[in-house]
Amino acid sequence: QVQLVESGGGLVQAGGSLRLSCAASGPIFSINTMGWYRQAPGKQRELVAIITSRGSTNYADSVKGRFTISRDNAKNTVVLQMNSLKPEDTAVYFCKAAIVRSTAPTYVLDYWGKGTLVTVSS
Repeated sequence: QVQLVESGGGLVQAGGSLRLSCAASGPIFSINTMGWYRQAPGKQRELVAIITSRGSTNYADSVKGRFTISRDNAKNTVVLQMNSLKPEDTAVYFCKAAIVRSTAPTYVLDYWGKGTLVTVSS
């Protein structure tokens, strides 16, 4: 089955950097938009950054200029480079991908990873 697995979370001091990776596996025909979302304690899940299959990107205002999203279509991976981290970036970060399977059902479906925790200390 199709799976998304995130890695790279951890504890970092304010001003530091982390690199999150997400790998999609399984019966995949193609992947449309991929993205990162986050959910802080007591808050709703929010968009961090997305990237289309052609490389167009969009970022939340709160991370513009600090975070960079990229993808490798050949490897079905998406990466979030996070610099100048702030305590308010602390959250569980989730990977999401719009995937067309190579086996039934073959229409596009959204898949989510289980999340990786990022903690930024002040």
